[in-house]
Amino acid sequence: MTPTLHLPTLLSHWEELVRAEPAALAVIDGASGRRWTRAELDAAATAWRQQIPGNSLARRRVLLTEPNGIGWWQAFLGLLRAGAIPAAGDPTEPLATQRTVATAIGAAALGHDGQLELLPDPRPTRSPREACLIKLTSGSTGTPKALVFTHAQMIADGRQVCAAMGITPGDLNLAVIPLGHSYGLGNLVVPLLVQGTPMVCAASPLPSALAEDCARWQPTVFPAVPTLLRALARTELRPGQLDCLRLVISAGAPLTPEIAAAFLARTGRRVHGFYGSSETGGISFDADGEATLTGRSVGRPFPSVRLHFRRGRRFAVSSAAVRGLGRFSPPDYGTLNAHGELVLQGRSGRTVKIGGRRLSLGEVETALLALPGVRAACALPHPSRVDHVAAVVETDLSGAELRAALALRLAGWKIPDRLVAVPQLPLTARGKIDRARAAALAISEQR
Repeated sequence: MTPTLHLPTLLSHWEELVRAEPAALAVIDGASGRRWTRAELDAAATAWRQQIPGNSLARRRVLLTEPNGIGWWQAFLGLLRAGAIPAAGDPTEPLATQRTVATAIGAAALGHDGQLELLPDPRPTRSPREACLIKLTSGSTGTPKALVFTHAQMIADGRQVCAAMGITPGDLNLAVIPLGHSYGLGNLVVPLLVQGTPMVCAASPLPSALAEDCARWQPTVFPAVPTLLRALARTELRPGQLDCLRLVISAGAPLTPEIAAAFLARTGRRVHGFYGSSETGGISFDADGEATLTGRSVGRPFPSVRLHFRRGRRFAVSSAAVRGLGRFSPPDYGTLNAHGELVLQGRSGRTVKIGGRRLSLGEVETALLALPGVRAACALPHPSRVDHVAAVVETDLSGAELRAALALRLAGWKIPDRLVAVPQLPLTARGKIDRARAAALAISEQR
């Protein structure tokens, strides 16, 4: 008889860490100030799991909508212990919306507000035995798409991230980004479960509160998004408040050199760009921060990641962390520069026809982001004129100034017919530009 092969899982790695050092720090709850050891967190997760009858949720999908904090961890580990497949949702959505999303992905239950709500669907989706968790991505339609990942893929992503960024068990992560998003899973969750890197769950995303958390808890690694970095760069800080941070990371949306430079001037800390996707996990990282500061690229591909370029500037990513068959093509155009770094050049599928010629909206956004004084940009089809383009730009410049600057970078037919300057672009809960709300801004008068 062939013996059964038991492959490592996130839970088996975690249980080994608990046995090895039960008193080691696992999570600090910034809101309450309580420090949780590995043994305490593990016991709390075991207690949470008791509300699940037997193996009723084994290999079943469960939508988890707890916010960052000890409650999220209790539920996540409790679900893994019950053999369930957690799918992290948005806790800010109304409960009715959460139930709709749960039904859409075939979930058997919904974990929210410290409780587990069993759903009435008599035939919920059952996931493969090797499934670990589900990442949810809404894409452009707003309809949730469930991306199933195995334990091996999640472990590989976490290890690739830690190796490339030099994150060790001796670090302390500052957890502000949602734990259940792809970025949070790879940079915060898996490092704790696989190698024991603890985290402090921030009390608040407000910049002054984050600065206070840094001064109090002394985190060393800060996975951030551009909006957080911009807010901190504009905040009056006490001398040395962020000196504890040895590594500041930006991902989730493009970071302009202007924000990187402002953050450096305010805090004395460089920002290190990080690029990845839900389907692939981490792809590239700017190790010294120079490429991020100059806007040159999104860094070098991880040593264990391979990029395969083809015609049309599209590329595919292969690594042990990529879902499915281990190879995926992100919806981005890109190339490698002379430094061996990945340079993004817009996104595929976002094109319009201008006078019979195709124009990539990503090309317009790239040109806008290269202008001094532009913090963010969103190009989209003109709201009322066929064959024209509009752009909503986060900047203090006027539309006329933007148009004059673009004329030095783009052919006349590529310059947006309508340029709307706003002090701040609307963002989604994931820190990305909310294109639907930006389109509504484009309907306003040109400024």
